[in-house]
Amino acid sequence: MRQMGIKAHWVKPYIQTTIDSDFSQKLKNILNEEFNPTHPDAVWCSDITYIWTFEGFVYLTSVMDLYSRKIISWVLSETLEASHVVECVEKAKRVRNIEKPLIFHCDRGCQYVSEAFQKATKGMIHSYSKKAYPWDNACIESFHALLKREWINRFKIFNYAHAHKLIFEYIETFYNTVRIHSHCGYLSPNEYEEQYLKNIEENAVKIAS
Repeated sequence: MRQMGIKAHWVKPYIQTTIDSDFSQKLKNILNEEFNPTHPDAVWCSDITYIWTFEGFVYLTSVMDLYSRKIISWVLSETLEASHVVECVEKAKRVRNIEKPLIFHCDRGCQYVSEAFQKATKGMIHSYSKKAYPWDNACIESFHALLKREWINRFKIFNYAHAHKLIFEYIETFYNTVRIHSHCGYLSPNEYEEQYLKNIEENAVKIAS
């Protein structure tokens, strides 16, 4: 090859990020594409998406409340280690006051079947998408697609810090607070949850009177 002027190209080793073993048979799809829970903190869903920067990929983990489609926590990381998913789960638990066991839906990525994740979500009902079937987690997949189409893809992202700034701007100052959703009756996720709480209070007053 050297005499002929041919150079071999190094190919990056394949890194498996989903589980395909006997263990996978134990991962049940409890949610079963029922994407319309009746109240907040009934179902959370989570996923990881890749974001390109000039310094390499960074990875966004998000947790969504399926009732309002609100992103209740997110973590941007430079690796795909399970610890970052755990960090995102712990942030979600701190933000929300969970009174009853909720369903936590995700794909079969190695981060979501790790021992650390199982420990962080102890007491929750685990639900997993079918293998290679993203439609089972369509709502969080759709959010990540929106994030890129409406915002991220407009920019040449230099590094982790730049990506973090852009994601913060989209989620915290637009998506949760301003962007309307047909699912939410053309309210923002925050407004939809506020309306739910208002309805609960009004019903309580009616019952008391």
